[in-house]
Amino acid sequence: MCRHLAYLGPQEQLGRLLVEPPHSLYRQSWAPRCQRYGTVNADGFGVGWYADGDPVPARYRRAGPIWADLSFADLARVVRSRSLLAAVRDATLAGADGEAAAAPYAAGTWLFSHNGAVAGWPRSLAPLTGSLPAAELLSMEARNDSAFVWALVLARLRGGDTESQALTDTVLEVAGAAPGSRLNLLLTDGESITATAWGDSLWYLAEPGRGTVVASEPYDDDPRWQEVPDRTLLAASRADVLLTPLKDPSPDVASAPPKETGT
Repeated sequence: MCRHLAYLGPQEQLGRLLVEPPHSLYRQSWAPRCQRYGTVNADGFGVGWYADGDPVPARYRRAGPIWADLSFADLARVVRSRSLLAAVRDATLAGADGEAAAAPYAAGTWLFSHNGAVAGWPRSLAPLTGSLPAAELLSMEARNDSAFVWALVLARLRGGDTESQALTDTVLEVAGAAPGSRLNLLLTDGESITATAWGDSLWYLAEPGRGTVVASEPYDDDPRWQEVPDRTLLAASRADVLLTPLKDPSPDVASAPPKETGT
């Protein structure tokens, strides 16, 4: 599992969003409040951000815990951005990928993170490898479930799907092949944020004139934080946030989906 966060709004210091809040992503690396699986997120971290005039994001990733990286603390103090995506990692399985396994993953203008785990990985998703060109499989940044899910999302984006459609179809495909998977996905292109709540917590804070934050859990006790219902797609622009229910492909799910809402 992991904790992740995306921001879209006026230019802000990375530190104000990721380090300074009382329950920031930095603190969530050792003391998350809403994490349902795992307790410490010390298997790597990363942040990607967009500079003015450049649609391709920069990334800073490390294989160790965020609190042990003094260079990041200095970076977060001076770097400012109008859009970012960051994550702290609790590895599903131990591996040798190191920094390459830390989100955010990137391609072109996109940044991506996966909070969760694919049940039965890797055998459960073996049937889906045929949907990806060999070059995509061979060029995966890491050999973990998150990197494979990102490859599925990216193939759809490159095929012309919208961000919302790419995340929706990928979640339903993976959930159908590996029931019980936890698939909280987070994607941004610097102008929008798209996310899924599927098996773990997801919240958002939308403040007119101050931007939108989408995160695994609130970084403070502001009462305006809104929890996203499970099995929901979130799509946020600079103007609004739209929530759309997702249909679980598992035949034994009997609960009614939440109603579509927008803010």
